[in-house]
Amino acid sequence: MRPGGDPEPDDYGLPRVDIVVPDDARELDPDVIAYHREERRKRRRDRIRRLLRPITRFGVAVPLIAGALIVALVSGALMTAFGPRPAPRPTGSLLAPHPTAAPGQIGGVLPAGEVALDGPEPRSIGLRELRPGVIGIVPPSCGCERIVAELATRTREFELNFWLAADRRGNPAPADKVRRDLKALAGAAHGGTPRIVRDEQGILAGTYGGPPGAQGLTAVLVQPDGVVTHVLHAPQPGPDLTAKVKSLS
Repeated sequence: MRPGGDPEPDDYGLPRVDIVVPDDARELDPDVIAYHREERRKRRRDRIRRLLRPITRFGVAVPLIAGALIVALVSGALMTAFGPRPAPRPTGSLLAPHPTAAPGQIGGVLPAGEVALDGPEPRSIGLRELRPGVIGIVPPSCGCERIVAELATRTREFELNFWLAADRRGNPAPADKVRRDLKALAGAAHGGTPRIVRDEQGILAGTYGGPPGAQGLTAVLVQPDGVVTHVLHAPQPGPDLTAKVKSLS
């Protein structure tokens, strides 16, 4: 503009521009603050772009792959913690040809007979196929949750089998209730997976169980060759029991 505020274009032909020069520089403080605020926003946006550049360089593929990997890792961890536990590998050993004791005694093989592995479709097997591992004979109201949990943990640790069979001598309860109680006892053993054996003829209880009405679980320890090494009445958790179970592997 010309001196004096003449609104007409100047001698150079430039358009008219209204410019106001404040008398006090402090009047520009809001504009200065707004300018610095905008600069800070710009710097933040630049930093975010630099951080995301390696990912966004390939479009959405990398975020999708990263998300899929995270889901796979979390799923694997959950399945490891809460999924079904692997069953111990079956023995490839032959039955001991010359045990030091008669069948049904310590030092001898298990007695002859048939039992059934419980399940949706019970499967009959020879009693002497229950090896290697521990057979728990459970009397009525045994109160043996603690020792069942301990044996389940130890047999799993040493890659052995663990079976539970009911001692029905003197027990008037129906077979279905006895089986349900046995399954509940096995289900409470979170450290391993006991399998339920249906011993309808009572061979195990009659051979190795304590007197009818006796309290406490009886643990029968069987080697890979079918020889019974120990018959433990009302065993207690501890180093001695752990060592006996470990010796079977």
